[in-house]
Amino acid sequence: MANGRTPVPTGLGRWLPVIATVRSYERAWVRRDLVAGLVLTALLVPQGMAYAELAGLPPVTGLYTTVLALLAYAVVGPSRILVLGPDSAIGPLIAATLLPLVVADGDPATAVALASAQALLMGLFCVGAGLARVGRVAELLSKPVRVGFLNGIAVIIVVGQLPKLFGFGSESASLFDEIAVFVDGLRTGETVPAALVVGVASLTVILAFHQWLPKVPGILIAVIGATAISAVLGLADEGVSVVGVVPSGFPSPTFPRVGLDQLGTLAIAAAGMAFVTLADTSALSRSLAARRREVVDPNQEIAALGGANLAAGFFQGFAVSASASRTAVAEATGARTQLTGVVGAVAIIIVLVAANDVVADLPSATLAAIVIAAAISLFDLATLRWLARVRPAELVLSLAALAGVAVIGVLPGIVVAIVLSLADFVWKAWRPYDAELGRLPDRKGYHDIARHPDAVVIPGLVIYRFDAPLFFANADFFRSSVQQAIAERADTIAWVIIAAEPITDVDTTGADVLDELLDELDEAGIVLAIAELKGPVVDRLGRYGLVDRIGPLRFHATLGVAIAAYLAATGTTWVDPFDQPDTAPNTPSPAEERP
Repeated sequence: MANGRTPVPTGLGRWLPVIATVRSYERAWVRRDLVAGLVLTALLVPQGMAYAELAGLPPVTGLYTTVLALLAYAVVGPSRILVLGPDSAIGPLIAATLLPLVVADGDPATAVALASAQALLMGLFCVGAGLARVGRVAELLSKPVRVGFLNGIAVIIVVGQLPKLFGFGSESASLFDEIAVFVDGLRTGETVPAALVVGVASLTVILAFHQWLPKVPGILIAVIGATAISAVLGLADEGVSVVGVVPSGFPSPTFPRVGLDQLGTLAIAAAGMAFVTLADTSALSRSLAARRREVVDPNQEIAALGGANLAAGFFQGFAVSASASRTAVAEATGARTQLTGVVGAVAIIIVLVAANDVVADLPSATLAAIVIAAAISLFDLATLRWLARVRPAELVLSLAALAGVAVIGVLPGIVVAIVLSLADFVWKAWRPYDAELGRLPDRKGYHDIARHPDAVVIPGLVIYRFDAPLFFANADFFRSSVQQAIAERADTIAWVIIAAEPITDVDTTGADVLDELLDELDEAGIVLAIAELKGPVVDRLGRYGLVDRIGPLRFHATLGVAIAAYLAATGTTWVDPFDQPDTAPNTPSPAEERP
C-alpha cells in the first residue's frame, strides 16, 4: 500500500478483484461483514420486491435480481462495499420499454423474458464500454441535466405509485394518463381506506426515520409493522392487496427467448439505461473510494456493472444499478468487503427456499410507500435552488430535462437529456469567454482590459485570449473578435499575439478561418504570433500547413517571450508598470475574480 491507498490490481486480479479480497481478508472483518449483510438483507427484500413492481414485473423477480447482482459484483466488482441491485431510477425505464411490448394480455412470463433480455443487452453495453475504456462517456450528461432527468423520473414514480398507495391499480402509458386514472379512481370511490392508512403510515415512518434517525432502517420498521398489522387484522379480507406467498425456490439459468422484432426496442432502451446508469455508478464508486483511500478504475467499475447485469439477465432478473442508499446502510453497519453482499444474497436464497411466506401479508401499499420514499430522495430541490441562485440558464436546462421526461416519456427523455447536455456544451463553446489583455501595476500576468479599465496596453500590440477550442461553431466569432480588437485600438497595430493556452484543439473549419485571418492580417501588414499553444495543437496546425504559414519563430513558449520578441522586432519602447520600483506586487486572494 503506497501513501495509505490500496494499489490498483493488475493481471487477472484486475478483472477478478475477489482474488485480492480473499488474499488480504482479515479474520477480524468476518463479524462485521456478517452483521452488515444480515442488516442489509432486511432492506434488500422489500426494496427488491418494490422495485420489481415499479418495473412492471412480479415482485419475486426483484429478489432473483438482487441475489445475482450481489454475487456477481462480489466476484468482479472493484469497490469493497458498493451494493448493486434493482434501482428506483431505472425501474420506470424498464416499465416504459416493457409496456408496449407485452402484448400477451399482460403475461408475466413474457414481461420477465423481455426484462431479462434487456438486462443482458445492458450488460453487454457496459462490458463493452469498460473494455473499450470509455467508461466516462456518461459524463456527457451535465449535472443540471442529470438532476432534471432524475427529477422527472421522481415525478413519474410518485404519480404512478399513488393509485397503489390508495389501494387500487392502474396501467397507463403516460404521466397525464396516470394522473387522469388516479383522479378518476378517487372520483369513483376505488380507494381502499385500510390500504391508504397503512400506505400513508408506512411512508410517514420511512420518511421520519430518514430525516431524524437516518442510521435506523425505517424501511425495515415500516415493513415489519405493516406486515404484522395486516396479519393480525386480516387486511387481505378487507380488500387490501398483499404480496402473497412468493414462489418457492430459485430459478435455473435460462436464455430469455424474445422476438427479433423486439430486440431493437430493447437494445435502444438498454443503451439509454446504460448511459444514464454509468454516471451515477461511477460517481458513487469514486466517492466511496476517496473516503476509504482506495483506487478504483472507472472502466473496471463499468465492466463490473455489466457483469452484474449479465448475471441477472440469465436468472430471470432485470437491469441493475448501484444503490447509494443500500451502500450507505452497508457502510454504516461496518461492512468491510463484498462478503457483506454475499451474506445478503445467501439470506435471500434462504427466504426463497425455506421461508417464502415471510412477506405474504405485506400490503402492496407499503411497497408503494417504499418506492415513493425512494422517488422523494431522487428529487433534488436543493440543486434547483442553487442553480437558480448561481446559474439561472442551467436551471432552465434542468427544468427542460424534467419536462422532457414528464411530458414525452422516460425513454425519449433520455434522448432529450443527452441532446440538452451536448447543446449546453456547444452553446458555451460557441461564444466562449475571450478578452484583450493588458498589464496591471500591482499584479503579475496580463488581464482582461474590459474587467480592469486601468490595465495598460502595449503600444502597437493586441494580446488576445480565446478560452475554448477553435472549431466550426466559434471560428467566425474568433476571427471577428480579433478584427474588432484591432479596430477598437486608437493606435496603429503592428502585431497580434494570441494567448492560446486555453485553446485545446483546432478543427479543419477553425484552420480555414485562421488561414483567412492570416490573409487579412498580411494585407494590413500585421504580424500574427501565438503564445503558450500546447504541443499537440501545434502539431495539428503543422499538419494543416499553418505552422509554416505563420512561421515557426512566431510560436512562443510563454506570453512574456512573445512580448519580448515583439518589442525587439519593432523597436517599440515600453515601460512595464509592474516593474516600476514604486509599485508593490501583491498576490490576489482566492476570492478575487478571474483575470
